[in-house]
Amino acid sequence: MTTNVSHPRKVVVYIGISLDGCIATRDDDLDWLLNTPGEGDNGFGAFYDTVDTILMGKRTYDWIMEQEKGRFPYEGKECYVYTTQPMEDTAHVRFTAQNPGELIAGLSPRGKDIWIVGGSQMINLVRQQGLVDEYILNIAPVILGDGIPLFCPGTQEELIFQGMQRFGQFVELRYQVQKKS
Repeated sequence: MTTNVSHPRKVVVYIGISLDGCIATRDDDLDWLLNTPGEGDNGFGAFYDTVDTILMGKRTYDWIMEQEKGRFPYEGKECYVYTTQPMEDTAHVRFTAQNPGELIAGLSPRGKDIWIVGGSQMINLVRQQGLVDEYILNIAPVILGDGIPLFCPGTQEELIFQGMQRFGQFVELRYQVQKKS
C-alpha cells in the first residue's frame, strides 16, 4: 500500500533495464546490459555526483561485492544495505533491518539525493511505501524474454515524463512520481 511518506531529500531509482522491463536474467546475469554499446559512462558520472546516500538490498550488495572482488565501489557515500540477517557494519556500509520509510525519514534533511540501487525487491519495498520521487531508467535494446522484473505487481504510480537522452544504444528516460496530496 502506498503511503506517500514526506521526506526532504529526493529518492531516486537509477537503473538499467531491458526493453521488456527486466533488471537481470533469472540467474542474476547482466552481460546483456554490460555488453550493450553505450556512450562514455552513459551519464552515470553526472548522476552519481547528485547522490550522497545509497540504499540497496542484501542480494544486490552481495552481487556487487562478488563482481568487484570485495572492493566496495561506492566509497565516500553513506550506504545502507537492507537485510533481515544480523550483520556487522563495515567501514563503508551499515546493515539495517529498519523499515526503509523510517530510515529515509531519519536521515539528515540536508544533503544530496538518495539512490535506491536495487534490486527489485528493495525497489518495490520503497515503492510500496510511496518513497520514490524519480525514476531514471536506462533502457538497453535487449529483450530477455524472462528475467527479474523491475516492477512487481501491486503498486500503481502515476508518473510525469521529465525527459530523455540517448547514450549510444541506450535510451535514458526520466520520470517524476506524481505524489498524491
